[in-house]
Amino acid sequence: MVPLLLVLLLALILFGLGFALKILWWIAIIVLVVWLLGFLVRSAGAGGKRGRWYRW
Repeated sequence: MVPLLLVLLLALILFGLGFALKILWWIAIIVLVVWLLGFLVRSAGAGGKRGRWYRW
């Protein structure tokens, strides 16, 4: 009975990790798209220079 429970626990852990990693990949892609859009959507700063859309 114990080996069966260990295999089930291992399967649940691996399923959870796979789901978490998939979510992290989607978050990373969204952040990358927002970062790339930041280069296209820049407002003009003082002196006519184009500044960054974010403050840091």
